[in-house]
Amino acid sequence: MIVRRSAAVLAVTAVIGGATAPAALADDASPSASPSRAFPSALYGSTDPTYDGVWRQSLALLAQHTVGVRPAAKAVDWLTGQQCASGAFAPYRADASAKCDAKTMVDTNSTAAAVQALAALGGHDAEVGQAVRWLKDVQNKDGGWGYTAGGASDTNSTSVVIGALTAAGTEPKEQTKSEKSPYDALLALSVPCDKTGGGAFAFQPDKKGALAANADATAAGVVGSLGKGFVIEAAGKASKGSGETKASGQSKASEQSKGSECASGDSFTPADAAHNGASYLAAALAKTPYLKSALPGAKPQPDYGNTADAVVALAAAGSTSATAGPLAWLEKNSGVWAAKAGPAAYAQLIFAARAAGAQPRDFGGVDLVEKLGATGPAAQAPSRDSAASEPDAKKVDHKSAFNVWWLVGVCLVAGIGIGFLLSRRNKRQQL
Repeated sequence: MIVRRSAAVLAVTAVIGGATAPAALADDASPSASPSRAFPSALYGSTDPTYDGVWRQSLALLAQHTVGVRPAAKAVDWLTGQQCASGAFAPYRADASAKCDAKTMVDTNSTAAAVQALAALGGHDAEVGQAVRWLKDVQNKDGGWGYTAGGASDTNSTSVVIGALTAAGTEPKEQTKSEKSPYDALLALSVPCDKTGGGAFAFQPDKKGALAANADATAAGVVGSLGKGFVIEAAGKASKGSGETKASGQSKASEQSKGSECASGDSFTPADAAHNGASYLAAALAKTPYLKSALPGAKPQPDYGNTADAVVALAAAGSTSATAGPLAWLEKNSGVWAAKAGPAAYAQLIFAARAAGAQPRDFGGVDLVEKLGATGPAAQAPSRDSAASEPDAKKVDHKSAFNVWWLVGVCLVAGIGIGFLLSRRNKRQQL
């Protein structure tokens, strides 16, 4: 879920395998704030929100909602206050009272994530409607979306917007531009079966138009091709706004009957693309119970965020048996990562646990709901994740792994000229 990139600036990796957020780096922007700078107490997390504030807030609110926790009113108000008059959301606006202008770096990922959260919470039809109208207005002619308006379409951005459309009650296949729907954009980014990495999704075509398998994009592409969003209910449970494979009209049973064979041909459908992507992920996770990621020139390391997203994707595609290994690995190994990466990481783990039928409140002995709640303001209703009140403001932690790796990512990515932006949204190492 989902790291994003900017068409105008660099995309970077926040924490190796981290719950990275969409980030748009201005040429003169610093990756961390002044040591004396304080952030709103309504905001989840203590690290600099410049590049991921709306993203992590949206995931945190949505994750709490899915487990029956009623988020603090001021946390929801902070999110709605970040919206511009156009309907779009920027990653973070320190002065929400100031009008957005041409210099305000709004993006599709922040906007789509906010839509999914606010639609689930309810009572925000006006904000959701404005945001969806903006997303529709900036749809590309190939049917997809890039991180920024007008940017080249990529699998991650297109998929998170599909989730937003579904959450808002809009059928994605009916949202077209130049007669192309979001599903057409995703099909064009599915790696052909006879190519290296066949069945996976590419983030984007390279300069020569070739498609390279990308595990992060594949997890997003599977979910998007099925018309779904961040929240996937375990098999047998119905989810409001879950977008049950409307793109294909095929049941999970028919999907599972295909086995691991890579589907292709003139009648290639979004359901076929989702099946292929899920098979690719299942095969990768059969080798090791986790996916890998690496900064350029660095040794591959376990990618916790992408592994959690892969569990969600496999569950969405009906490949529930393939979720057992990676979920058990996450239960055993994700604690340190999540503590460093913060609220978006805990949200990703909650989404993975729920999708695979596990218990977020007992995830390898850890209460993920409590851990998430501790990163933000106390919930409205009594719950184990809201025992303590929060201070009036939070200081940025410059020693956190998030900011360290963000800075490293900027330097390395800039050095090789890559223009991707990652939040469990970066361009990850191919498997």
